[in-house]
Amino acid sequence: MASSSAIGTLVVGAFTAPAAIAPPPCQKKLPKNAPVNQTDMAWKHGIADPDNPRKIQCKYCQKKVTGGVYRLKHHLDGTQKDVETCKAVPDEIKREILQVCSILQESLIKKQSSQPSINAVLKKGLRDDACQSIARFFYNNAIPFNVARSEEFTIMCDMISRYGNGFKPPSYHDLRIKLLNQEMKLTHESLEEPRKEWRNIGCTIMTDGWIDRKRRTILNFLVNSPKGTVFLKFVDASNIYKIADKIFEMIDVVVEEVGEDNVVQIVIDDTVNYKATGEMLMRKRNKLSWTPSAAHCLDLMLEDLEKKISVHEETIPKGKKITTFIYSRTSLISILHHHTKNKDLVRPGTTRFATSYLTLGCLYENKEALIRMFTSKEWKSSKCAKLRDGKAIEDVVLDKYFWKNIVICLRGATPLIKVLRLVYSD
Repeated sequence: MASSSAIGTLVVGAFTAPAAIAPPPCQKKLPKNAPVNQTDMAWKHGIADPDNPRKIQCKYCQKKVTGGVYRLKHHLDGTQKDVETCKAVPDEIKREILQVCSILQESLIKKQSSQPSINAVLKKGLRDDACQSIARFFYNNAIPFNVARSEEFTIMCDMISRYGNGFKPPSYHDLRIKLLNQEMKLTHESLEEPRKEWRNIGCTIMTDGWIDRKRRTILNFLVNSPKGTVFLKFVDASNIYKIADKIFEMIDVVVEEVGEDNVVQIVIDDTVNYKATGEMLMRKRNKLSWTPSAAHCLDLMLEDLEKKISVHEETIPKGKKITTFIYSRTSLISILHHHTKNKDLVRPGTTRFATSYLTLGCLYENKEALIRMFTSKEWKSSKCAKLRDGKAIEDVVLDKYFWKNIVICLRGATPLIKVLRLVYSD
């Protein structure tokens, strides 16, 4: 039987680790796309240079790509502009690489979105203050909210943020003179490319007449080519727009400015005086022709519908009387909006005659609301209901034949209005 001291020695000896054996060193995990690791699936499509593992030769086109396996993948899938695309890679390999890159990109986006940057959190207060200042600028200066949708507004904010702290805005004088002159210069420079196009393949001069708030007849002159439409100038033609000789002289000057050899045709209205103008231009300048404006021809067709077909001739004035009677009385407008849920009865169109038919369309859309309005207690108890005009309007609204006639009018005019919108949108 062994002594207790011997047993103790045996136990101690059994649990004593040898001094010569050291623990294994801690190894750093290499990324799978490292040249010495080569666990990235893209490595099987390339051969690494032994002297420089970041240079990889594509197995399909033999081109050497510098930048490691990351750039090799983009060489194969052709999604980066700074890496030449492999033209010999099979389609199935390209699809495989694209799928892998797409999965990695989605994973990166999810990771970034789940971890908002500290910088964004810290700057939230600054952004809120900046947005409130921009909003106050809009409110105090009566700037339309649609301005915020313009591309220039976004670019302006981006440029200010790039400048950083201490940006000094342009002064009144800068905006009025210096910067305006610079913008005019840039605009003239931007027209050089279209002007070259005019000389190479020709162009069309177009006129667009309209009446401003001062009741002046304004003629806009535009030049159209495959490069786009350019606004050339406008002329106050109030005193001459009915005189063919004067219009001819005015348009002839525009042809000289653009260049007779560059002008293929002139698009003008189809009225008698403009027809005479077009014929005079063709007699003087044999190379160009005049074409009636499609928009003006369509508008003349709408005018003929309104003035030469009895059902149109009777229905449109009745519709105008309804809208005029209601909108000239504030008390009726509030009653109208209550029944139409704030919808209006007048819808402006691209031309005067298109507006007439669009208004009929609005009336028909609100037919039930108008009938409710003119049979309501509010209407019956109002002073307007006791007027002779009020009673006449009530009779029109409650007349079932009036609504049937609106349908007849719209069936004839709606196709023309649709085409008119297409013409004006071009």
